[in-house]
Amino acid sequence: MKYANQYVKSAIQLLQAYDGAVPLAVFLKKYFAQHKKFGSKDRKHIAGLCYNYFRLGKAAQQLPMEEAIKIALFLCNDAPGIWTALFIEHWLANWSTNLSERISFVVENYSTFNQNNVFPFEHQLSAEIAATAFAQSHFIQPNLFLRIRPGKQKKIIAALTNANIPFNELSEGAIELPNSSKLEEIIIFDQDAVVQDWSSQKVGAMLKQIDANQTLSVWDCCAASGGKSIMAKDVLGNINLIVSDIRSSILHNLSLRFERAAIKQYKKLVIDLSNDQLLKNKMDLSLPMADLVIADVPCTGSGTWSRTPEQLFYFREEQIIAYQTLQQKIISNILPSVKAGGYLLYITCSVFKKENEANSAFIQEQSSLQLVTQGVIKGYTNQADTMFAALFQAK
Repeated sequence: MKYANQYVKSAIQLLQAYDGAVPLAVFLKKYFAQHKKFGSKDRKHIAGLCYNYFRLGKAAQQLPMEEAIKIALFLCNDAPGIWTALFIEHWLANWSTNLSERISFVVENYSTFNQNNVFPFEHQLSAEIAATAFAQSHFIQPNLFLRIRPGKQKKIIAALTNANIPFNELSEGAIELPNSSKLEEIIIFDQDAVVQDWSSQKVGAMLKQIDANQTLSVWDCCAASGGKSIMAKDVLGNINLIVSDIRSSILHNLSLRFERAAIKQYKKLVIDLSNDQLLKNKMDLSLPMADLVIADVPCTGSGTWSRTPEQLFYFREEQIIAYQTLQQKIISNILPSVKAGGYLLYITCSVFKKENEANSAFIQEQSSLQLVTQGVIKGYTNQADTMFAALFQAK
């Protein structure tokens, strides 16, 4: 394609202006708004080059940016497509090999390409995670996933079929689609289906282990925009729901989602659960008591970096301890809110043992809660996010 070289030059200019302070998607939107010479196809191709570049982590940091971009194209795409003109025949001939063989080919041609630096935090991984497979998963953008809400299965399947949108039914209510799928005109989000990663949906299996024969009080204590709350409602049925977050703005977004999801009865609280004074002032603050506390805690997000590879590139290892400290403050403040016989569901979208198994051990050390089940949800084998979840019960 005649514009390929120009796209690379534009991507280099953009990458040199970006410092990781905001999400890449936000930066790209602002950048292209200021540079209106780029059409929609131009924006798509240039943005793709930037995302591919960050998918290499720090593996090609010693190489000129143009060379790194070409390597990223070679490793992150199954075929050269519009980029054929950028490559000599020797590279094009090796493009049809599998990913591991393409990586070996790059290593043979570039002595400074360090594949161990794609994900340079292997020693921090949870034990269940296969380091090589996880690192290589960053070269592939995860898919889009829908969780169909109860009673909406036939409607959603018919809508996707009639719109000729390719999809794969992973299980009852779980749909996998290409990221390019245009769904806004055929699906009422939150009412009929929720955009929710496949691994996040699997957390619902732990909710199904909870006895829901009676109306349960549920506190989603780090609720964000409410995805786990909607899932809890769908799995557990009639619940008395409390949601909280440190950010009032995101709770506003939650309220809009709940309106679409027909969740009308709930209590909303703005609380900083990392506040060291919360336990001392518990009665004054009236922290909820609940049959189920859902703690989808703030974390490194390392299990989602194949969606946001710029975070992989700019991440600093010392941030792991900072997040673990934050998580343990939250845990300490919510533990007294689990009713006798009740449950705590601890969740991260992290792959680091300090945020996962170490915090599971911390929960057991700091309380009488007993571990029911825990594990890493290995989304990296299914073009999905990787998560950790642990369910505890207060005996």
